[in-house]
Amino acid sequence: MASLDSRSNTRPGSNRVLILFAHPAQDQSEINTPMFTMASAVEGVSCVDLYGQYPRHDIDVAAEQERLRQHDVIIFMFPLYWYSTPALLKDWMDLVLEYGFAYGKDGTALKDKYLLPVISAGGAEAAYQQNGYNHFSIRELLRPLEQTANLCLMKFVAPFVLFGSRTAVEDKRVEQHFQQWRHLLQALVAGKVDLKKAAKLEHLACDFEGLIK
Repeated sequence: MASLDSRSNTRPGSNRVLILFAHPAQDQSEINTPMFTMASAVEGVSCVDLYGQYPRHDIDVAAEQERLRQHDVIIFMFPLYWYSTPALLKDWMDLVLEYGFAYGKDGTALKDKYLLPVISAGGAEAAYQQNGYNHFSIRELLRPLEQTANLCLMKFVAPFVLFGSRTAVEDKRVEQHFQQWRHLLQALVAGKVDLKKAAKLEHLACDFEGLIK
C-alpha cells in the first residue's frame, strides 16, 4: 500500500474540502504550486500532491476512495494540458472512480458531493470562445469532467480559472487571483459559497463576489 502523504488541517466545519493537485512539472510552476502551498495552510482543507504521492502512477485505489468518502467538496487542481488534465489525474479517475463505488449498481459513494475544477490556462479568456483561437469556451472543454460528475451523482461547480497564466506574474494579475483563491477556500469550508449559483456560471470569476454569501 502506498503511503498517504497528504497535508491536512481539517477540523469539523460546514464542508470538508479535498484538493487533488496534479502538476508534472511543479518546479516550473508560477501559479499552481504557490496555490497548492497556500491551500495547505487553510484550516479545513486537505491537500494531496498526486505526482508527489504516486511518482510511478501506482495509485492506491482503496485509500483514495476512502479519502473521497471523508470529504464534501472535491477539487481537481491542474494546469490545462491539451484541453484536458495531466496524465496522472486521468489515471486516478480511471482507477479510483470504479463501477460499484462511484457509479453503477450500488455506486453511490460520491452522491451529492461537489466537484470543482481549479485550473490555469495559458491563453487569454478571449481565446476560449466560439470565435476564438480554441473555438470552445473553457466550460465546454471541461464537459468530460462535468459528465463524470453527473455519472457519479456529484454536483459540478463551474471552474475557478486563471486565464493567460503564462504572463500573469509579469502583469501582476496573479496577486488578485491568489487572494480570491484563499477567499474561495475559506468560504467553501465555512459553507458560504452559493454552490447552486456557481454551478450555472461559465467560470467563477464571472460573478465571484456574488457567490460568497
